[in-house]
Amino acid sequence: MHPRQQPDIVYSGMRTEHLPTSNAFGWMDIQRQKCAFCREMKIKDRRAAHMVARRNEGTLNMKLPGYHENPEQLHWNCEEPRAYYIPFDSGVSALRSNVASPACISLNGKWRFRYEKASYLLSDQDIAPQTDVSAWDELVVPSCWQMHGYGQHQYTNVRYPFPYIPPYVPSENPCGIYRRTVVLEQLRADRLYYINFEGVDSCFYLYVNGSLVAYSQVSHSTSEVDITRYLHDGENHLAVLVLKWCDGSYLEDQDKFRMSGIFRDVYLLERPVQHLRDFFIHTKRLRENDAEITVELSWNGTSLPVQLSLYSPDGALLDTTQANGNRARFEVKNAVLWNAEQPRLYTLLMECAGEYIVQKTGVREICIEAGIVKLNGKPIRLKGVNRHDSDPVTGYTLDREQVIRDLRLMKRYNFNAIRTSHYPNAPWFVQLCDMYGFYVIAEADLESHGTISIYGGTQEKTPGLLVQDPQFEKAVMDRVRRCVERDKNSACVVIWSLGNESGYGPSLEQAALWVKEYDPSRLLQYEGSIYESGGHKNNTSMLDLYSRMYASCTEVIEYFSDKQAKKPLLLCEYAHAMGNGPGDGEDYFQLMERYPGFCGAFVWEWCDHAIDMGSAEDGRRKYFYGGDFGDQPNDGNFCVDGLVYPDRTPHTGLHEIAQINRPVRAEFIQKGNSGTIYLTNCLDFLNLSEAVAVEYTITNEGKIWEHGVLHADAAPRERCKAEWEGILPEKGNCVLSLKYRQAGVSPFVEHSGLLGHDQFVLRSERKPEPSKKKSKNVIQVQETELSYILKGERFRYEFGKITGAFQQLVYDNKIYTERPIAFNIWRAPTDNDRYLRAEWEAAGYDRSIIKVRDVSVEHSARKVEITCRLMITAVSVQRILDIDAKWFVDPEGEIGCRVVCRRDPQLPMLPRLGLRLFLPETLENVEYYGYGPYESYVDKHQASWLDTFYDNVERMHEDYIMPQENGSHWNCEYVKLTDRNGDGILAFASFPFSFNVSRYTQEELTCKAHNYELVKSGNTVFCLDYAQNGIGSNSCGQELLPQYRLDEEKMQFGFTIRFLSSENKQ
Repeated sequence: MHPRQQPDIVYSGMRTEHLPTSNAFGWMDIQRQKCAFCREMKIKDRRAAHMVARRNEGTLNMKLPGYHENPEQLHWNCEEPRAYYIPFDSGVSALRSNVASPACISLNGKWRFRYEKASYLLSDQDIAPQTDVSAWDELVVPSCWQMHGYGQHQYTNVRYPFPYIPPYVPSENPCGIYRRTVVLEQLRADRLYYINFEGVDSCFYLYVNGSLVAYSQVSHSTSEVDITRYLHDGENHLAVLVLKWCDGSYLEDQDKFRMSGIFRDVYLLERPVQHLRDFFIHTKRLRENDAEITVELSWNGTSLPVQLSLYSPDGALLDTTQANGNRARFEVKNAVLWNAEQPRLYTLLMECAGEYIVQKTGVREICIEAGIVKLNGKPIRLKGVNRHDSDPVTGYTLDREQVIRDLRLMKRYNFNAIRTSHYPNAPWFVQLCDMYGFYVIAEADLESHGTISIYGGTQEKTPGLLVQDPQFEKAVMDRVRRCVERDKNSACVVIWSLGNESGYGPSLEQAALWVKEYDPSRLLQYEGSIYESGGHKNNTSMLDLYSRMYASCTEVIEYFSDKQAKKPLLLCEYAHAMGNGPGDGEDYFQLMERYPGFCGAFVWEWCDHAIDMGSAEDGRRKYFYGGDFGDQPNDGNFCVDGLVYPDRTPHTGLHEIAQINRPVRAEFIQKGNSGTIYLTNCLDFLNLSEAVAVEYTITNEGKIWEHGVLHADAAPRERCKAEWEGILPEKGNCVLSLKYRQAGVSPFVEHSGLLGHDQFVLRSERKPEPSKKKSKNVIQVQETELSYILKGERFRYEFGKITGAFQQLVYDNKIYTERPIAFNIWRAPTDNDRYLRAEWEAAGYDRSIIKVRDVSVEHSARKVEITCRLMITAVSVQRILDIDAKWFVDPEGEIGCRVVCRRDPQLPMLPRLGLRLFLPETLENVEYYGYGPYESYVDKHQASWLDTFYDNVERMHEDYIMPQENGSHWNCEYVKLTDRNGDGILAFASFPFSFNVSRYTQEELTCKAHNYELVKSGNTVFCLDYAQNGIGSNSCGQELLPQYRLDEEKMQFGFTIRFLSSENKQ
């Protein structure tokens, strides 16, 4: 049981008062109600009073030794890094995962806290044991102090949030001092007492009973301090001074909100003076079915006897042995191997000096053969995602329940790998990944890409300034080593990562050589090695993988087209999931299928980073991002870039990636009225029948023709023929749908949970246009100076000579158009349009106007045809489109259009092309035949399927935190919009089209910075699109692929619009 979960305990004379844990949801409502202004006023008043008191008392300023600006003094009086574990007092307790260790005393809970804008505002009295701190604030530990109203939130991606003068940081360096009393009733002379901080951002000075005891940094690393000689019986006073910035902050320039404080668990360990200090477990396959487990041991003090017991994954005791010197060895017959699909773990129990330490371990072997990454001798594919520690209420501070929530979703949505971007997660995170089955890239707490943003800096010239600076060599090695030492015994860690986006230089090369010498059993990657700068010639021989981020599909093809020997390719980041996206995941999957050396890719990233600011008046959650706090510099909403919203509600992009990563893929080879279904098992270790149940449904004209379960089995990565001998219907639209459901037991995916699908349109017979009642009515046409007015028995339409389209449509005395119908080329830019947007706006697409060149009418009793030649242009720029449009109206009021458009090829690709109608908001019910139920686009529709769907305008809005184009549906045949009585419109076309319905205009979505700021238009805004530009992932990924661009020079399309009423329902 982890310290955070421990109850009040008394052990060996150690006692602490009851303190609440840091579980976020216990104080969430209070946090949301805090008034930042009142908090700031309180701090100012207290500071003023404190300064007066200091002057009156002659109190001296606190003198710090300056370690926080000295790269030679990274840790003072701290223990060397070691593997993570908690010792117990008995083997039974150690083997049980739900009990507290009496040797471990949690210091989580309420501490007295004082915040200042600079450490020079503190005095020696602030750490003196005799100082009365009862008037200080209380702050829950662990937590981030910004989440409690102290200081300012700030989000920046690349740019350093302080002057670039390494290793120095601003004198006005915000800080927090934490105070806590611990009662130790009777210290034992044969025991040592260690305090452990699992995460403090950015650094801390530790005082015990008024004495400076230790200094440490590396925010996401455990710092352990032996405080035995500073303690005494009775009350002991702890004070921790945490600084927001230190020299290490130059190496912690990760793309995230910059938060501060003791944000992970703190606890005391009571241990024998001589004890087992560290161990390193190695596993090796010996023969086909046997394995060897060896353990390297090290002690505090002289070597001691160690007894080791090994238990099978089923809990049976397999063997017990004594260490021989500093090593112990087990030979395991018929070993059960660990992999992400079958995460079977052995349990190692070690007894030394009366302590019991337990470690789960998996037998697995990762290697590269002929340029292919293999686990246990089999090729594997990493279907990965990058994950930050992030929560909209608790910030960096996450408990196990919050992390398990993430892992559950990842497993449910077909991920098998996680990159801990860009720092080690909590030390128990990898233990959860061991247990639940994820491959992990464990990344060191190192990122310094702010060097490319200094004056004159570029990605080509200055990425490696710090890792090529000798004064940071020690720090780089320290960060890499601390990552490896802590997580070295976790089977899930198959790849070490030196860090992220820090350029390359001698310090990283030395660290890489150390990793490969210390742990040759794992692979090593680092993407920044592709950049040579500062005159340094890179040595990448020790890196096992060619790691890239956001390499385009073309670059992937070029890499494998080179016939020289290749390292496996890993995309440590791809498919930037910001906002409405990503849109090109299937293209990358196909390249992985083509090239066995393409070992995997990791989506950027898992969750949106944003701060929960409570609810808007309409109940919508308010999330703030960079710049919303007045923070400078900031990078806006670039942190809102995940597959899930901050509260873990899935984006449509998560459904898209899950479908791409589905465990099965199907083919259907049709022969006459029958055919053969082939299934490919996309898993690496499980047979198809062990993991997936396959359901099939054949529909004919929308009705179920045949339904059942397919019986088939295939070995991993093999193809098999399914047992099906059905007969297809002889005519009509015919669709085969396959659904893949969880078979067997999974800790995170419920039995029969949907894992993916495939669909095959076996016969598509275009339906004749929906029938309509024939009428003997005639159409009257009246011409005015500005318009043509068309009248029939049930309708009155007005066509504008200036607008080149219908200005008003009245049917059965209902006004259906609140504004004129308009040709539409704009969409609210998505996050992935961020670079295209500037081009679009420069070309005037966002402010287009219509210029009608000529318009004419041909009229007969049975038909009206309006011919219009017009241009779409914008102020200060040339024409965008030339349009020849023909509009048709029949006596029943049906409207048709046939449009030919010619685009100026000098101008950029179009956002969209089609018509926009402002309909009454009472038209709220939607029926369509096309790709749903999720929003779908030409390059983002894998998660959807072809069917008839019924929905509601409100529900079809995807409420992205940054408003943008959303909710479109691709490849549609028709769409109906009706009110509660069934009155409305039917739109259809002779070609597949896209449509969008919304309460919001594209202009509103374009101009608003947050979803809770959106104002409804009062209409149902209906966009009928010939096409939209693809979605892509160009917010940070490759440019939109050519096949998804709306850049034809000539485009032709047409729509038919028919009005529906209670007397004329279609």
